[in-house]
Amino acid sequence: MLATIFMIGLFALAGLFLLKLVFGLGFGLLGWLFSFAIKALICGALIYLVIRIFSPETARRLRQKFSGSSY
Repeated sequence: MLATIFMIGLFALAGLFLLKLVFGLGFGLLGWLFSFAIKALICGALIYLVIRIFSPETARRLRQKFSGSSY
């Protein structure tokens, strides 16, 4: 009986350790991807802003190309 309780506790601790390991790495990777996406968004917005200031016609063509509107 005592061995059974000990084994259940051991399996519970191993499960918690594996859960922490899997979700720790998973959320770490997810956080890295999210931060990369935010940085790429900011860089793209800055590039578009520069293009819009120096070449409004090119900015208009880019906006039409990515918006899907052919008008």
